[in-house]
Amino acid sequence: MITLHNIINGQAVDTPDSLPFFDPATGVQLGTAPDSDPATVDAAFHAAHTAFTTYKRTTPGERQGMLLQLADLIETNADRLLEAEVACTGKPRAVTRELEILRGADQLRFFAGACRVVSGTAQTEYVKGFTSTIRREPLGVVAQITPWNYPFMMAIWKIGPALAAGNTLVLKPADTTPWSTVILGELAQEAFPAGVVNILCGGRGTGAAMVEHEIPEMVSITGSTRAGAQVMSAAAKTLKDVHLELGGKAPAIVFADVDIHQTAKEIALSAFFNAGQDCTAVTRVLVHETIHTEFAAALAQAASALNVGGEDADLGPLNSAAQLDQVEGFMTRLPANATVLAGGKRTGTGYHFEPTVIDGVFQTDEVVCDEIFGPVLTVQPFTTEEEAIDLANGTKYALASSVWSNNHGVVTRVSMELDFGAVWINCHQIIPAEAPHGGFKHSGTGKDLSIYGLEDYTRIKSVTTSHR
Repeated sequence: MITLHNIINGQAVDTPDSLPFFDPATGVQLGTAPDSDPATVDAAFHAAHTAFTTYKRTTPGERQGMLLQLADLIETNADRLLEAEVACTGKPRAVTRELEILRGADQLRFFAGACRVVSGTAQTEYVKGFTSTIRREPLGVVAQITPWNYPFMMAIWKIGPALAAGNTLVLKPADTTPWSTVILGELAQEAFPAGVVNILCGGRGTGAAMVEHEIPEMVSITGSTRAGAQVMSAAAKTLKDVHLELGGKAPAIVFADVDIHQTAKEIALSAFFNAGQDCTAVTRVLVHETIHTEFAAALAQAASALNVGGEDADLGPLNSAAQLDQVEGFMTRLPANATVLAGGKRTGTGYHFEPTVIDGVFQTDEVVCDEIFGPVLTVQPFTTEEEAIDLANGTKYALASSVWSNNHGVVTRVSMELDFGAVWINCHQIIPAEAPHGGFKHSGTGKDLSIYGLEDYTRIKSVTTSHR
C-alpha cells in the first residue's frame, strides 16, 4: 500500500486526514494521499510566497537551467513515473511512456528555451523627452489544479510556463490520480529552490481552500466546465486571474471524397484514445449524407476492432466508478431515435467500457449536446457545407475540431468558419509544444503550451523615464 505525502517548502508533510486512491483497471486500492486542510494550504502558499521574493529575480538563463535539469530528471526516472501513472489510470503502458512521460520532458525543454525569447514592444520615445519601456513580469504565486485524465502531462503543462515566467506555485492533482504528480514534485526539489514548487494532495475542499486563499495571484485549472465556473466565481471574490482549460465536444466533419475506411480508423483512434477521456477527443462525427450509412458502419467496425484492457490494450478503463456511472447514465437515457452500432456497455473487470458508436441522433439530444468524457461517439449526416458548420458550431463548447476532405477549397472555407480554438485538417489531436492549446466559450480562457501559454503567466508593466 502506497502512502503519499504533500511537498511544502521542499519537505514531505503529512495531514491528519487522508484519501484512498485506486487502480481503475481492477478497482483495488493502491494507497492513500493526504486530504489537505486549510492550515496546510496556508502553509504551502506562504512557502511559495517566501520563495517568490528570490525566485522572481532569477534570470531567464537560470530558470532555463533549472527546467532543463528537471527534464533530465524526468527521463532518468521515466520508469518510476510510468509505473505510478499507469497504476492510477490504467492507460496502455507503451503509449503512455512515449506520449506523456517522455513528451513531458520535451515540453519542459520548450519552455526552458521560450523563457529566454519572450518578446515585447520596443523601448522607445513615444512622448518627446521620455523613454517608455514595456516589461513582462511574473504574476507571483500561482494556484494550479490538474485533472485525472492526464495527471502527469497536465502537471507539466501547468508548471512549465509558470516556472519559466518566474512564478512560484502550489499544485493540487486530482484525488484519484495523485501518485505521478507527487513524484514530479519530489524531482522538482532537486532542480528548484525550496518553496518554488509545492504539491498538495486533497479533494474538493482542498481545491476550494486554494482558490479562496488570499496569496495566489492566479488560479489555473484544467477540468470540467462546471468546475471552471465554480473556480471563476470563487476567484472573483479576491479578484484573482483565472486560467481555465475546460470541456469539449469536438466535431469531425467528413466530406464525401475521403477514403472511408482509413478515415474511419483514424477518427476512431482520436475518439477512443484514453478511453475518450480527453477534452479534445472526437465526440461528434458529421458526415456527408451520400456516405453516411457506409461511414457509420466503418466507424462501428473500427470501434469493435479495438482492444479494451489488458497488455495489448488500445484503451484502458474509465478513471473511477463515478465516471463509469456517468457514461452508463448517458446510455440508459438514449432517446428512441438513437441506434447503437457498436459497444454501449461496460466490459471486463474494473471500470472498462466498450468503444461506442451511436447513429440516428439529433442535434438536441443529450448525448450530442453534453460532454460525456468516455468512449462514446455520435454520427450525424449533413447535406451542405453551411449545414455542417452550423451543426459543428451548435454546442456550448469550442475547444477542438477537425475537417476531413481532399478538396483544398472546402477545408479552407470550413476551417475559417469553425468556432474552435484548434482546427485540424485530415488529422486530429496533433498537439506540439509550440502550438497553443485552448478554446473559447464554455471550453475556457487562456492557452496551454506555446509562447502564448508562457505569456498567460505574466503581467504587463509600463515604465516611463524622463530624459532630465
